[in-house]
Amino acid sequence: MAKHGKGYLNMGLPWILNIILAIIPVTSWILGGITRIFRGHLIAGILQLLLIGEIIFFFCDLITVILSKDLRIFA
Repeated sequence: MAKHGKGYLNMGLPWILNIILAIIPVTSWILGGITRIFRGHLIAGILQLLLIGEIIFFFCDLITVILSKDLRIFA
């Protein structure tokens, strides 16, 4: 399996920009879902994009981006 980059969509964004994108709910929702689908977690990505469990994914993304500088949960 290919090694994935850090943060949203493997764009190699700076850590602070990933935190800003994770704090804004709309960008966290859209980019988080697309990133999960891109990394092969199709069900988690679709669930996030359909707003099912968005609050859970929002907080998980925010915490993991701050602590590990990458999306870790189902991404």
